[in-house]
Amino acid sequence: MAGNFWQCSHYLEWLLDRQDVLRYRASDLKILGSEEEYQKIMIFFADVIQAFGKSLEVRQQVIATATVYFRRFYGRTSLKSIDPWLMAPSCLFLASKVEEFGVLQPKSLIASCCKVVNNQYSKYFKDYSYPYRTHDIFECEFILMEAMDCSLIVFHPYRPLLQFCEDLRPQLLNMADELLERSWGFVNDSLRTDLCLHYPPYLIALGCIQLALISLSRNPPANSSGSSNDHHSFYFSSQQSNINPLVIAEQWFGELNVDPEKVMTHLSLLFLVFASIVSRASTKADLPPNCHEC
Repeated sequence: MAGNFWQCSHYLEWLLDRQDVLRYRASDLKILGSEEEYQKIMIFFADVIQAFGKSLEVRQQVIATATVYFRRFYGRTSLKSIDPWLMAPSCLFLASKVEEFGVLQPKSLIASCCKVVNNQYSKYFKDYSYPYRTHDIFECEFILMEAMDCSLIVFHPYRPLLQFCEDLRPQLLNMADELLERSWGFVNDSLRTDLCLHYPPYLIALGCIQLALISLSRNPPANSSGSSNDHHSFYFSSQQSNINPLVIAEQWFGELNVDPEKVMTHLSLLFLVFASIVSRASTKADLPPNCHEC
């Protein structure tokens, strides 16, 4: 992995203008009817990659990288070019190498795909059995690398997220762990959107922290400090009750060593995209019936 995000291919080649992505996506939108329907398909296959990865017991970072590869490929290519059912495991196969997880055994990969499709998706796609074999994965992997011009480096928001949460720990005290857990979940959910195509990882991390702080202010964690007889627990519980996550957020975001106007513009866009796409609760049953034939 390259050590500097600002000098790597992720920043130089794979932060795409939204209008360019929509132009590549135009033929698919004509068939599907709207951007919303397109995003339902992309969310669905993000879940498919997650299911394949879980079946293979790979690390979350491998799954995240595979999901970004999937977004990159279809960010510049029509869904009609390669069946997403083939591209999804091919992205996992390539990501396992790039993230140094170890090369997945092709036969095990195909067996897991068949098992997941039969167990989890057969009720949505009746009479559909997974048709691809190992040679298809190998061929698709080369197509994927060619489409990405062998720019395989992916920086994820997880590392800056950890750094930001540690920076906030002194102000949040025991809420810091809850902030990290909720922010981490939002980062995972951000993979179900186009955010990785348009924004650097640190901005995605900041947006997810903002959402987590709002979540903490509205739904604070239950008091788990321990027995009420413990004077240390009582002390920290008293401090915890005086914490206002939104006040801390306002102060902390104001002290960031970045252009405040740029940060707030990106954060507002992140919030709108996240709210309009992820929270739309796109169930698999809502998918167009011919999404695997698009």
